[in-house]
Amino acid sequence: MYLIKVKGVAKIPDYVQLRDEAFTLLAYFRVDRPDKSLDKIGLGDKMDYIMGIAQEIPFGQIVKLDL
Repeated sequence: MYLIKVKGVAKIPDYVQLRDEAFTLLAYFRVDRPDKSLDKIGLGDKMDYIMGIAQEIPFGQIVKLDL
């Protein structure tokens, strides 16, 4: 699974994308509101780990997650 942090502009907030090995979009959520999106794809229990990485990486960087 891959994590990408996208920088918002003007009134559009910052977002996080989660993609699978085929780079298909699994989840797309605001950095400050990950709850429902992660629960929908069954990763609610890994929210702290995913959001910890999302907070650390710079915008535009792709990080491979081993979940």
